[in-house]
Amino acid sequence: MLAPISAVLALAVAAYLARRVLKEDPGDEKMQKISTAIRQGAKAYLHQQYKVLAVFVFAVSIVLFLLSAVRIVSVFAPYAFITGSFFSALSGYLGMHIATRANCRTAAAARTSLNKSLNIAFSSGAVMGLSAVGMVIVELLIWYYILTAFGQPPSEIASIIISVAMGASSISLFARVGGGIYTKAADVGADLVGKIEAGIPEDDPRNPAVIADLVGDNVGDVAGMGADLFDSYTGAIVAAMALGAAAFASFGSSVITNSITLPLVIAAVGLIASVVGVPLVKTKEKADQSSLLWAMRRGVYGTSILTAILAYPAVGYTIGWENIGVYFAVLAGLISGLVVGYVAEYYTSNKYKPTQAVAAQAQTGPATVIISGLAAGMRSTMIPVIAVCIAIIAAFFLAGGGKNANMGLYGIGIAAVGMLSTLGITLAADAYSPVADNAGGIAEMAGLDEEVRDRTDSLDALGNTIAATGKGFAIAAAALTALALIAAFRNEVMLAFVRAGKVIPSLDLQLTNPLVIAGLFIGGMLPFLFSSMTMSAVGKAAAGIVQEVRRQFREIKGLMAGKAEADYAECVEISTKAAQRAMIMPSLLAIITPITVGILLGPSAVAALLAGSLVSGFVMALFMANAGATWDNAKKYIEFGQYGGKGSDAHKAAVVGDTVGDPFKDTAGPSLNTLITLMAIVSIVFVGVFVALH
Repeated sequence: MLAPISAVLALAVAAYLARRVLKEDPGDEKMQKISTAIRQGAKAYLHQQYKVLAVFVFAVSIVLFLLSAVRIVSVFAPYAFITGSFFSALSGYLGMHIATRANCRTAAAARTSLNKSLNIAFSSGAVMGLSAVGMVIVELLIWYYILTAFGQPPSEIASIIISVAMGASSISLFARVGGGIYTKAADVGADLVGKIEAGIPEDDPRNPAVIADLVGDNVGDVAGMGADLFDSYTGAIVAAMALGAAAFASFGSSVITNSITLPLVIAAVGLIASVVGVPLVKTKEKADQSSLLWAMRRGVYGTSILTAILAYPAVGYTIGWENIGVYFAVLAGLISGLVVGYVAEYYTSNKYKPTQAVAAQAQTGPATVIISGLAAGMRSTMIPVIAVCIAIIAAFFLAGGGKNANMGLYGIGIAAVGMLSTLGITLAADAYSPVADNAGGIAEMAGLDEEVRDRTDSLDALGNTIAATGKGFAIAAAALTALALIAAFRNEVMLAFVRAGKVIPSLDLQLTNPLVIAGLFIGGMLPFLFSSMTMSAVGKAAAGIVQEVRRQFREIKGLMAGKAEADYAECVEISTKAAQRAMIMPSLLAIITPITVGILLGPSAVAALLAGSLVSGFVMALFMANAGATWDNAKKYIEFGQYGGKGSDAHKAAVVGDTVGDPFKDTAGPSLNTLITLMAIVSIVFVGVFVALH
């Protein structure tokens, strides 16, 4: 009963917070007009994106229906895929709905209070965080109850529910890629012409791309991120379920049932702890960046500690005290998640040396800014990789992997769930960032006092750091989840042979097998190809924005003097069309590649493909996310008055670094974690096809 109770509690609290945010003062007429334009642009983009996704979901559902007709996949698989797609899209849409209404309210509150402004922005993020995790639990519970009612054995339930994760991951990748292309094309175009060429402030109303930039914050960093983390959590829980069925196969049906419900119990515990942690986020009126960071840390750390306490009896009472070692796998995941988050904070916050060093390089031009930012991003991968490696080894052996390898793999799956168990509040902190960014833009465009902009700038700088922390957290969780999914893929290959009535071979994953070598190389290459496709799309779309902004500056008389209004809609349309076109091929890459490799080379090559993409994708995603955020906050550091402040040569050099980092941190980087998990999930769903052909 803990899982449904926690889901209802979280959804109720999310509804309460949404009502409380909407009751706040939305500001004057000009602020509301800007907010409405942002909301309408974001809704128009999502409606167009969902039309494309509806066609995709329909096509994949037909394929799954055909495969179910010949008994290669379960008859429930197409329906599970459709519901996973729907709830993933809904999660992103709900987050965007509240974020585009909280932005003007955050700006209005900043006129009088820093703490109230922080509270409104964070509460709007908490609406998405709590509702997204609540919906994950609700959806998986519904499927668990349906499959149980239809008499499916516990060992088959997780195999069927994996199709839910495939639907969620598919929508997530399209949303992340499309939203990332949109937001960064507008952002880069606006910065290059506005800040560098025209020398006007960020979010200046004279800049035709400014509304598209503010819209992009919502479609990329709210709707895309909501779908992304909905997918990550669904994948982690489902992978742990599948591994639990294998680990406890000889313990009897009741113990197997408990092992596959334990991930939901841990998710429920973390969700309850997140509800408690939300009110802990508050600050003083004269807070600096250190105080603001600690305001966020209180919420995240408090939630983590409470989750660690409550998970102990949850594990003991669910799978038995004799298996309490699994609890320490939960702790391994929790602790490694906090370590990854802290390292991301250290390398991206302008209160620490790495970002300050990048800002100092701006005094000698954009080239040295780019070089130092790349170096900082590369260096930032070391500790997170080591932390995840320690978590994997610890989870494996603490869960009993020394005596039973399947128990150790189950421990790794549970560690991924443990890392994501605080998602309710970490997603809230992440969703806070674009709301704070929008609030700053509204304050600038509405001509509010300099003091108000100082407050929103402080909140925005905090948001850049928190967003980088959240991305690092999501990437590390995706790495653990993908590893668990690879183990689940191996088990599913064995089960597929049993279902087909064939002799079970050993899955040859030795490095002397040429198919394994080929799979590793193809997998290692994919994150680079994927990143190239998404970043090229940003570059092309940004070039279109640059040309349009230059045209309007040149042709609209009185625009630069503030006597005429820019044509914002044209830049919104350019970004929308570019994102819709460019998101299709990178997203299909994650689906087509494992299926093609599986059909041509077989299950061993697919397992190697997944391993290769996991290793290179994990490190590359960390590098990109941290380097991009470092460049962004180095620019902010100069804007706060260092090295000549806004408008100086150092500031212009830092803006160039920031524009290079934009597609790193908000397009390619955060999309890679979805790429590696989606490929693993697709491989599991289509494993029957691979086995039938090999």
